[in-house]
Amino acid sequence: MSSKHSSKAAQQAIHFIGICGTAMGAVAAALKQQGWKVSGSDEKPYPPLSDFLQREGIPIALGYRAENLPQEKALIVIGNALSRGNEEVEAVLNKKLLYTSLPELLRTHFLQGRHNLVVTGTHGKTTTSSLLAWIFQYAGKNPSYLIGGLPNNLGQGASFRDPKRSSHVILEGDEYDTAFFDKRSKFLHYLPELLIINNIEFDHADIFSNLEEIKKSFRQLIGVVPSEGMILFNGDDPNCHDVIKQAMAPSVAVGFSPEAGNRILHPLQKEGHVEFELFGVAFELPMSGEHNIRNAAMAVSAAHFYQIPLPLIQEALASFQGIKRRQEIIAIKHGITLIDDFGHHPTAIHETLTGLSSRYLKARLWALFEPRSNTSRRAIFQQRLPAAFAPAHGVIIGAISRASLLEEKERLNPLELVDALRALGKKAFYEPSVDAIIRKLKPLLQPGDVVVLFSNGSFEGLAEQLLEVL
Repeated sequence: MSSKHSSKAAQQAIHFIGICGTAMGAVAAALKQQGWKVSGSDEKPYPPLSDFLQREGIPIALGYRAENLPQEKALIVIGNALSRGNEEVEAVLNKKLLYTSLPELLRTHFLQGRHNLVVTGTHGKTTTSSLLAWIFQYAGKNPSYLIGGLPNNLGQGASFRDPKRSSHVILEGDEYDTAFFDKRSKFLHYLPELLIINNIEFDHADIFSNLEEIKKSFRQLIGVVPSEGMILFNGDDPNCHDVIKQAMAPSVAVGFSPEAGNRILHPLQKEGHVEFELFGVAFELPMSGEHNIRNAAMAVSAAHFYQIPLPLIQEALASFQGIKRRQEIIAIKHGITLIDDFGHHPTAIHETLTGLSSRYLKARLWALFEPRSNTSRRAIFQQRLPAAFAPAHGVIIGAISRASLLEEKERLNPLELVDALRALGKKAFYEPSVDAIIRKLKPLLQPGDVVVLFSNGSFEGLAEQLLEVL
């Protein structure tokens, strides 16, 4: 039932359960622009995606209820965060409605017979896929794309164009599972012709037991890249080298290593931007951090494979305007800079803070962290998180999201984390509410400080409340 949905009636109306997931919302907006009648529901819509959907004229029902479902015949897309017991999901099953997952919707309706560029890895997927989509757009290729964020150059996270106008599709490929009724990784649906593997680390502790299980999913993905396709992988990551061993498709390592086929040379970080050389050409990107040099090098390598001229790639990178919630400057008030970032894995947090420390050389960095993702709220990274915050001057840990759903021994211990940070000489605090965070932080701030909010959610509106206080 989940994969047969190509009838004309299914295209007339479509309803997304969990529409405010970044990818779900982006696809919903793209389908609305194609003329579908689109509706959706979600428990807690929050900006910027809720604002984006409102501008697109897509109605969002608050909460999951049976009456949210369209009265007419419609295809129901069930988000991967939903499970059995959800009232709206149960109504779909009991009414025997036509339903599918988002990745299968893409495979069936958008990806067959096209040149699909799939960007994967534990970190950097959104930035790399945004860069790649912008390069193709800048070069006049009119790509279709699906990105788990909102790139400022593109104005939306998804665009699905007529295949006659453009045969290229750029997709951010997540290793997370597809849906409660399909436990395969999402990216296995995406029919990759060119595959990028940025890096491989342990993550998604709620569905993977260990790193080897994650590697297994990547091996399955590598196994479906056609022999006339291409795999670009991180030449400095041993885990990438490990999974690539049995690839049937050609593969090229991208990295700083002398053994890398596409070797990054002369990396340089300046205030507010990075520079590097690849293919004998110098590139500049208005972003901070070595990790963004890697992301850009992957995008350049992929665009070069599709024969986009290097001067156009140079111009596209130099004109890139960033992504919502990726080192995004929200405001500067009274000399204090407020930045929003999606980082929630220790590696991502450390790389972001390191990049920002090179951008704001004389500033004190304050990191506010919400343990919200299914991995970060667990104790798995208890020992790694203190080092992740090393570039920060001070750290405030917020409440652990959905803490009651985890046994105490499974949960991240914020007090233990604070003690470890203080042992490293950091000002560190645990404050279990947004009000308490603001009360603690406000008297500590001074002009020139940079405050970075790390969360893969809304952080309970902390950014907006901080702005009011400042």
